[in-house]
Amino acid sequence: MRPVQIAPSILSADLGHLAEACEIVGRSADMLHLDVMDGHFVPNFTIGPDVVAAVRRSTSLPLDVHLMAEEPEPFLSLFHDAGADRIAVHWEACANPEHTLSQIQKLGVSVGIALKVDTAVDVLKDLLHAVDYVVILSVDLEPGKKNFRPLAVEKVRRLATLRGDHSRPLIEVDGGVSRETAALFKAAGGDILVAGAAVFRADDPVAAIQMLRDAW
Repeated sequence: MRPVQIAPSILSADLGHLAEACEIVGRSADMLHLDVMDGHFVPNFTIGPDVVAAVRRSTSLPLDVHLMAEEPEPFLSLFHDAGADRIAVHWEACANPEHTLSQIQKLGVSVGIALKVDTAVDVLKDLLHAVDYVVILSVDLEPGKKNFRPLAVEKVRRLATLRGDHSRPLIEVDGGVSRETAALFKAAGGDILVAGAAVFRADDPVAAIQMLRDAW
């Protein structure tokens, strides 16, 4: 089983003390995850390039931007310029996913594609060659529906099967990550675990990261 990487989600941090939060988790995390929601693709509005730039000034860790936006292409360069090292767009939001992925690649950052909980992994069969990682959501994006969906574990397992013996794409899981679900996702073939509350609401975020890394 490959080592798992932990990506604390900034949305669960105290944004009033963002630099301090980044410094604390930066002692143990592999990257920082930033969920960008536009209020259209999902019924919520979160952060923009300015916050990404603020995080960039606060850490040397790679910044993993998960772009949940309709027609994401106009935003790609904005987040690249703000300091993103990795950008994932949603398959469901792209009229021409392969073209959008090629635009991310041209920026020189890691290329990702994300799937909502109810979207089958097999829609990506012909795109796996074009991405460095796939983000599997394990919770619904609609307000009031944040419960963990066990379906996500099967999607991780299916994607690991499609990947076969190749080292790419990496499989990233976003949402509902806890000590219990971390073990499930790791066993299914997950490589990167995005954890929000499990890290930032823990008494000791550094120890919480190690707990997720060691979960089995």
